[in-house]
Amino acid sequence: MATQVLSPPASKRAAGGWRHAGQVLVRTLAAVFGGYFLAHAFSALGACVLPFSRPDRVVAGALLAFPVWCAAAVYAFGARDWKRAAGVPLLLGVAMLGLATLLAEQALRP
Repeated sequence: MATQVLSPPASKRAAGGWRHAGQVLVRTLAAVFGGYFLAHAFSALGACVLPFSRPDRVVAGALLAFPVWCAAAVYAFGARDWKRAAGVPLLLGVAMLGLATLLAEQALRP
């Protein structure tokens, strides 16, 4: 006798589909906006601490921010759950902006 594979009822499949779509949406928003926030914070911190002249620090910080944004996007889709995907870039960005604010006098050097 052949065994039948039972599929869940249509209401369960629809609810699971919406849940998955919501998680993908949150991860996409975390990749785009959370990654941008993290890249901005990295750029601001780089403009404070890199050992170059002021214009070179700003340009180098901005150029180095692009790989950070890409890494944040990869992390958003590779994280274990959607809470980590959204929370980790946000927390890292807040920490970097706080450190950049504390080092603002350092950024005024020529």
